[in-house]
Formats: sequence, C-alpha cells, structure tokens
Amino acid sequence: MRVVTYNIHKGFSIANRQFVLSEMRNALHHLRADIVLLQEVQGEHRRKARVVPKWPSSEQHVFLADGHFDYKVYGRTWDGWDGHHGNAVLSRFPIIYSNNIDVSNVFFQKRSLLHVVVLVSPERPPVHFICLHFDLHQKGRLSQVERLVERIEQTVPHHTPLVIGGDFNDWRGQISAHLEKGCGVSEVHKNLHGSYARSFPSAFPLLPLDRVYSRGLECLSVKCLSGPPWTQLSDHVPLVADFEFRETLTSPG
Repeated sequence: MRVVTYNIHKGFSIANRQFVLSEMRNALHHLRADIVLLQEVQGEHRRKARVVPKWPSSEQHVFLADGHFDYKVYGRTWDGWDGHHGNAVLSRFPIIYSNNIDVSNVFFQKRSLLHVVVLVSPERPPVHFICLHFDLHQKGRLSQVERLVERIEQTVPHHTPLVIGGDFNDWRGQISAHLEKGCGVSEVHKNLHGSYARSFPSAFPLLPLDRVYSRGLECLSVKCLSGPPWTQLSDHVPLVADFEFRETLTSPG
C-alpha cells in the first residue's frame, strides 16, 4: 500500500508564480499511489475561477482524483467570502467512514483533522488515516497534538492499523515524542533513515515540515521527492511511503 502526503499550496507553484494543478495531477498519477493525503486544497474560489487560466470547473481534489482515484473526501478548514479550502484524501480503495474535526486555536488560522477509514481488502482490517495541517505557532501545535491523541484514543482501536500524515509545521521536531507516547506511532522517515525528511521549500528543501506516522503496519520504504518535477510545483515536496500489513494483523482470528 503506497501512501503519499502532499501540501499542494492550492495548486500554485512556489511564491504563487504559476497555477500548476494539471502538472500536479500528472505527477501524482505517475506515483501510482493507493492513498494520497492532501493539504491546502482549494474547494472553491470564485474570484480565481474567473481570472486564473486553466482553473478547473470541479473542486481541486476531484480534479486531482480524476482517472485514478475512485474515492475521495474533502474536509473544509477555512470558509471565506469568495470560497473555501481544507484537507482531502484520495483513495483507490473504498472509504467507509469520514469525519472532519475542527482543531482551530484562533479564528484567523483555521485547522482540522480529516479522519477516514479505508477498506483495503475484505481479508484485511480497515486502515485509519488522519490527514492534517497544524498551526505555525508551537503552542497551537502542541494543543492540536493533544486533541489528535485524544481523537485516536477515543475512535481508533489499538489493534487497528493507523497512518497520520500531513504538514505538521514542526521544524523543531517537538511533536514526535508526544505522539509516540500518546498513541504509539513512529515517524517512518526518521525510523528508517535516522532523520525527518526535509520537504520545504521545494526549490531547496531545508525544513522537515511534512511527516508520516504509523502503527500496526510495516513501512518498507519512504522517500522525499525533492527532484523534478516537484521543485516546479508546490512550495512543499511530497513524501511517499510504502507499507505492508503485519502478519499479526492479517492472520485468521
């Protein structure tokens, strides 16, 4: 099962120089991902729809899913006078549950957790995915981690596979200890390579903002796509992680 997390910067390249949503779609489809966790997805923007060339007639997550992902869920984070944006999950497998949970700390910096459950196969347990985009400020991030841990404890059974992915804005690396202690996950890039993936800015990635945490699955490989075409697309680059089910979770009984 291949999982991608990607902050798409509302379809624009770094510094908003070009609208590159079509190029993003082509690049994402070439990854042959099974699940894509997206942040900064523009659901609607009436003014940009009038003035930006190649603006899609559908919501951005629907446009990105076209031709590859049969299942998709969008969770609004911000509503403005001209539209809205949020997080989204695209999946090749059926999404059997979804819920968008507001974890905003202040009005002008809206944030949410998009929690979905995916049925990869009738012979395997469902997998819980949480797609998120945390605050820029440390105090807000720590508050959101507490609410994330509480959400997992209340709604995700301990024996069920779990993947958390998104833009954590945690360049100081202070969130992992809370997540590891609170819900038993580990960050897959750090676990395999000894450090977090540097994913921002895309032209010359320095900051480790984007992460993938998991439990109950075996991560076979994970990489940060820091080369072309990704450097010409969003201001972030994506992370790609390949997982397999652990035998203890797939054996009968």
